[in-house]
Amino acid sequence: MTETTVVHLLRHGEVHNPQGVLYGRLPGYRLSEAGEAMAHRAAEWFAGHDVTHLVSSPLERAQQTMRPLAEATGLEVTIDDRIIEAGNAFEGRVVGGSGGVFRAPRNWWRLRNPFQPSWGEPYVEIAARMIAAVEAARDAARGHEAVLVSHQLPIWTTRLHVEGRRFVHDPRRRQCSLASVTSLTYEGDRFAGVGYAEPAGATDPDAVPGA
Repeated sequence: MTETTVVHLLRHGEVHNPQGVLYGRLPGYRLSEAGEAMAHRAAEWFAGHDVTHLVSSPLERAQQTMRPLAEATGLEVTIDDRIIEAGNAFEGRVVGGSGGVFRAPRNWWRLRNPFQPSWGEPYVEIAARMIAAVEAARDAARGHEAVLVSHQLPIWTTRLHVEGRRFVHDPRRRQCSLASVTSLTYEGDRFAGVGYAEPAGATDPDAVPGA
């Protein structure tokens, strides 16, 4: 019989970001108190699941989000650079609001090609590295479940890819709340479907400027 394997993509919890910058891959951005609570709720959600493999992005907020689940399962965590946050030219800067980078005409050339996108890492490259990591986790957890803690855009790009949808999208319409779980089910090596859950509840996209 074909083995069923589930690879769960867990988005990290809320980050302490009082300046409202797009923190991207910058070091030093940790979970807020609310984010730590979200990580615990996510770990509780996985209770009863047959999780045998854990993988985290190298960024601190991802590893913090994974910690309660690692403690609950007793599993070691593998760090995989392939599931890191997407690269972005506006990293470290305020994007939204009256003082945001989009208000300055000198930055508009960065917006010239939303299909790539021209302001950051190409969608096709994000999808390629994420799918490689997902398939490696699937192979490591054959017949069981794996959890990968990653970031909103990489997770959403992965979902668009497996569902055969276009990469160009409105960021406000991403179904990928803080500490949400996007679950990819495989029958053998064949992708069979997507599930989605929000252990910590829904997130207002405009309330998370750095995600």
